[in-house]
Amino acid sequence: MSQDDKQRVAEERAKRLKGFVGHTGWRYFALAMVIGGIGGFAFHLLRMPLAWMMGAAVFCTVAAMSGLPVGVNNRVRQVMMVILGVLLGSGFSPQMLEHMPKWAVTMVVLVAMSVASAASVWWLLRRRGGYDARTAYFAAMPGGLNEMVMLGSVYGANERTIALMHAVRILTVVTVIPFFYRLMYGTVSSVFQAAAAPSHSLRDVAILIACGVVGALIATRVRMPAGMMFGPMLASGIVHLLGWTASKPPGELVAFAQVIIGSAIGCRFVGAVLREVARDMVYGFLAAILLITVAVAFAQLGHYLSGLPTDDIALSYAPGGFAEMSLVGLALHADIAMVATHHLFRIFAIVFVGSWFFRRIVAPRLRQPPPMP
Repeated sequence: MSQDDKQRVAEERAKRLKGFVGHTGWRYFALAMVIGGIGGFAFHLLRMPLAWMMGAAVFCTVAAMSGLPVGVNNRVRQVMMVILGVLLGSGFSPQMLEHMPKWAVTMVVLVAMSVASAASVWWLLRRRGGYDARTAYFAAMPGGLNEMVMLGSVYGANERTIALMHAVRILTVVTVIPFFYRLMYGTVSSVFQAAAAPSHSLRDVAILIACGVVGALIATRVRMPAGMMFGPMLASGIVHLLGWTASKPPGELVAFAQVIIGSAIGCRFVGAVLREVARDMVYGFLAAILLITVAVAFAQLGHYLSGLPTDDIALSYAPGGFAEMSLVGLALHADIAMVATHHLFRIFAIVFVGSWFFRRIVAPRLRQPPPMP
């Protein structure tokens, strides 16, 4: 084989392997699925809240930080996001339409909460942690992990620190909040209860598949954040509101999707050696607790101004990922449409406004020489 042929083969292989979280390779993906599946099943046996996602996340985090070669293919993860989006949309009901005008109030409070959250974490990382301004800024933004890492890399921040802190934030939130509700209310629905539905006819299956495919295509075409999940959720919500079907994806399929989502959270810790990243992880954990505290405080304000349930608002404000918090909301019987819409709005606002604020306000100040003593 000539050198050009070898290079072409290597490029084709790189294209096939591109898009992995953690190690790149299908055998590493298979290993992650085995570890994540064992973790999910163990948490399920222990009757843990949101067992399949949390168990996979915890077990894969331990595996990744122990040096095991685990990875999750992003394309497979995106397909699972479509399935979860269809499931979340099946939770829509006509009663939700009555509450939508009140969402304007809680979204205004959400904007104020996002500013307060970012400012408080910025203070923690900059003043107490001693992180550089660029890294502290994008690590403090309660936005999507991928979006913040990409923006941080553009503006010269430390990508690894940002990714690690946001991964710790998401892992902390999806672990702490379900356990808190379990302690407070005693029970949380399993994925099989959440996905319980009447038997599927061929018509129901066709409708659910169409919701996933059409919703994902439209959402990705218009470049909507979390489009592979939000588009199918919106399409599914519409057909369920219209009464065309009452079906949901089967619980076994949803459990498998949760294992992949949870395993992807854990695989983000690949390459993180505890003794080298302990400081970043500690500050990521402290930032997550601070963000949860701020979210709960502003949820009380949102409840006072809108009259909506405090629990629904708290889950809408919680600083987790879009997919993860939507699943938590499903397990806790929250208003799924409200939770998902608020998290999508938060990502939009932080990506656009946060990047503009850094470019126009923060970056020019960083280029200025320090004041004379």
